[in-house]
Amino acid sequence: MKKIYGIGYLLCTLFPLSSPAQNGPQSIIEAIYKEGSADKSLETRAYRFLDVIGPRLIGTPEMQQAHDFVKNEYESFGIEAYNEPWGEWKSWKRGISHIDMLYPRRINLEGTQMAWSPATGKKPLVAEVMVLPDLADSISYAKWLPTVKGKLIMISQPQISGRPEDSWQANVSAARLDSFKKAKQLVTTQWQNRIAKTGFTARTLPAQLEAAGAAGIIANTWSGGWGVTRVFAAKTQKIPSVELGLEDYNLLYRYLEHGVVPKLQIYAESTFGPYVPTYNTMAKIKGTVHPEEYVMLSAHLDSWDAGTGATDNGTGVLTMMEAMRILKKVYPNPKRTILVGHWGGEEQGLNGSRSFVHDHKDIADHISLVLNQDNGTARIAEINTQGFVNAYAYFDKWLNYIPESIKSDLSMRYPGAPDNGGSDNVSFVTAGIPAFYLSAKNWHYRDYTWHTQRDTYDKIVFEDIRNNAMLIAMFVYMACEEPELMSREKIQMPLDMKTGMPKKWPTPGNGTRKGP
Repeated sequence: MKKIYGIGYLLCTLFPLSSPAQNGPQSIIEAIYKEGSADKSLETRAYRFLDVIGPRLIGTPEMQQAHDFVKNEYESFGIEAYNEPWGEWKSWKRGISHIDMLYPRRINLEGTQMAWSPATGKKPLVAEVMVLPDLADSISYAKWLPTVKGKLIMISQPQISGRPEDSWQANVSAARLDSFKKAKQLVTTQWQNRIAKTGFTARTLPAQLEAAGAAGIIANTWSGGWGVTRVFAAKTQKIPSVELGLEDYNLLYRYLEHGVVPKLQIYAESTFGPYVPTYNTMAKIKGTVHPEEYVMLSAHLDSWDAGTGATDNGTGVLTMMEAMRILKKVYPNPKRTILVGHWGGEEQGLNGSRSFVHDHKDIADHISLVLNQDNGTARIAEINTQGFVNAYAYFDKWLNYIPESIKSDLSMRYPGAPDNGGSDNVSFVTAGIPAFYLSAKNWHYRDYTWHTQRDTYDKIVFEDIRNNAMLIAMFVYMACEEPELMSREKIQMPLDMKTGMPKKWPTPGNGTRKGP
């Protein structure tokens, strides 16, 4: 296990660990390992969670089903659980998407409607395709705009290759790889300029095309992996917005480059409904000595919905549930209260966790630490202690008790620096609470499963989930046994090279309470 220190090392004996049992900490650590290694219910729980319920887009019926599922699972462990409201969201239900090319060939295209996309209605939409042209300026764009009426508009850049960069690296010389990268970047820059010359942005352009009478929006958000597409939110109110796979998006683009105008048929089912409550699902094992003090676990429950949200963040939820199940069985009477939060609305801006911190200052003031999991199926590989000066003393001491097989992949980064975005630990860090992002190994998370249609059950590595749950349970147990809450002393922030002044600790954001 690697340790990276940014400050002088202090003796861990400054923070002695209490002995919770007659045999000391090791007996509980061994019990956690034994229970975590023996249980075989994780795969079935994952099936019921990810395959039966499916993705968990905020405001959808599946999101509510997931809240209830997680709550009921905790209760089946004998753990108190509840769904706590924090806002409301416009309800939406995804249905079937079907995208076909009728001309110049008749083939099925790989794609789906974006989240919160309007439906096509009872009859499929049939229309010709047009690509956003490279115009001189916003005046030229305004003159061109009426021509979009009744057309499907392609608004994303083409890719010069559908091969991932690592495929190029493995098969060409360094000079050819460099040439490829430069050509790829040039296409990206040219497309960004094309959008900028319209006077709008990639986010605001779809609404302008819709207002001008476009029939629909076609996009491609390639992740850089083989056949993988990221699918986010539609920016239209009345016309469908769809994501096509890279291969089919490029196919349409090439037709247009050669003067052939493709005709597509799109059928997209979806239903908007009234605003519905949004929740955080909470569960707790009440403390026996300091019930008013908390050790927290964190893993957002919501997901994007092109896949089933297996590694973002189904695995995080399953990990924390398993850690809590183990703790309830082998450490049912913790000294401090163990509280877990499964947040709603993380994907739209950390809304659930930000709302929780804002609404529960009484709890926030008495949290020892937060452990947050949110990046895939792999073993936890690094913990950045977020600029909390004395965190190293606790973690180094705790790690002495943890079996080598559990911690062998883990690196500690001390003291680190505070995150300013990315995941729910930020909602706590910005409030001055030690909250740590449990960063996992890669497993091609960013280019193959993060927010893509391939984020499904089969990508889970259950051995790593079990390992992570045991590691987290061990940390939680030892944090509960500490004589005092974890120190909140912060680093002196480094200088901002632009201003010459010290950077400021990031400030709390406000959760959006009503959306979209």
